Formats: sequence, C-alpha cells, structure tokens
Amino acid sequence: MKQCSFLEVDMHYSTEWDEYWSFVGSKKKQRWTWYIVERKSGIIIAWENGRRKDEVLESLLASVEDIPINFCFTDDWGAYQRLFPYEYRQIIGKGNTWKIERKNLNFRTHIKRLNRKTICFSKNEQIHDNVIGMYIERFYYKNGTYSSNFKT
Repeated sequence: MKQCSFLEVDMHYSTEWDEYWSFVGSKKKQRWTWYIVERKSGIIIAWENGRRKDEVLESLLASVEDIPINFCFTDDWGAYQRLFPYEYRQIIGKGNTWKIERKNLNFRTHIKRLNRKTICFSKNEQIHDNVIGMYIERFYYKNGTYSSNFKT
C-alpha cells in the first residue's frame, strides 16, 4: 500500500490599509471608506464605511480576524498604531502604500460622487455605502485590479 504524505503550508498575507473620504448630504458631513488590499493580487479583502473613528477600524479588524495577515503597510494614522493586534507587523510609509493610493484615485475617477470638486455627492448614507460596495464587488473584490476587459 502506498504511503501518503501531506505538505503543511502556512499562508500569510501582505496587505495595504488606507481610508478615503467623501461627502454625504453636504461638505460638512464626511463619510470615510476604510479598506484593505492584498498586495500581490490587488483584491480588496475587506472594507467598512463610517466616520474616521477607532470604532470603524475595530469593525474592519474584526472582519479579517480569521485571515492570516503578516504584514500591514499603512500611512501614519494613529488608529492603526493604537488598534493593530501584536501579530500584525505594521510598516508605515507612503512608499509602501502606492497600490492602494492608486485605487483611491480609481475610486474617485470611476464614482463621480466621490470626486472632491463635484456637486453630485450622495444625500443618503445607505445609498452612498451601497454604491461603493457595488463598485468594490464588481471590480476589486473578486477580480483584483480594475480591468477594461472584465467579462460579466
């Protein structure tokens, strides 16, 4: 009888974390989208909409607690340093977050209600969050990077 051997593999992900803002109702009411990108594939693995408060980051962290994240590339926003678990190796600096910063530009280019100089911002938080969620589902969540040859 043949002996079977199994290969043990530990998977760990390198991620980029960032947040961008837009408006809901008026320019005084900022709405933030926090999200995480897996560096190699460009897939958005999780996102949260809300204010720029620790509670929103805590919710985002809870949504990825079962994913073996090894490296976290972030900007210098204090919430990351306060709330990241010990096992996340945080690397701070804009030089390491250029992929996610590019995605921020794509968001603003493709979803006009996120453009800072437009008058067509959302008037309802739920609709605003749904538009962003549908965009992420369509172009980033399942497929990695935005592509003009995306097939439905």
